[in-house]
Amino acid sequence: MTQILIIDDEKPTLQMLKLYLEVCGHEVLTAENESKGIAVFTTHRPPIVLTDIKMPGKDGFAVLRQIKSLAPETRVIVITGHGDRDLARQAFDLDACAFFNKPLDTEALEKEIKKIEDALQRSS
Repeated sequence: MTQILIIDDEKPTLQMLKLYLEVCGHEVLTAENESKGIAVFTTHRPPIVLTDIKMPGKDGFAVLRQIKSLAPETRVIVITGHGDRDLARQAFDLDACAFFNKPLDTEALEKEIKKIEDALQRSS
């Protein structure tokens, strides 16, 4: 069972993703903002993190940079309701492994997570 951290200030999105990923067999941690997300990440070190970009305070790019500085091997998936090519390019430049627009295609997200899990198993 892969542990996944979701960081998103929109509680309905956070809860929907948590329920969906738990049904898919993952252990899910959640945080409503950047500071809580980094605290949870530092404590649990999940191999996969999903972060929203647009959040009050520090944005998802700050989360991505901080997580990658703490644990470069962590796979970070960026999610946003404000997606465009520039945001996607910026996310990939910061070493995000995937970029999804809201509303999320949960099947595509689960396929991406399975791909990440396979890569993590091969590298360990």
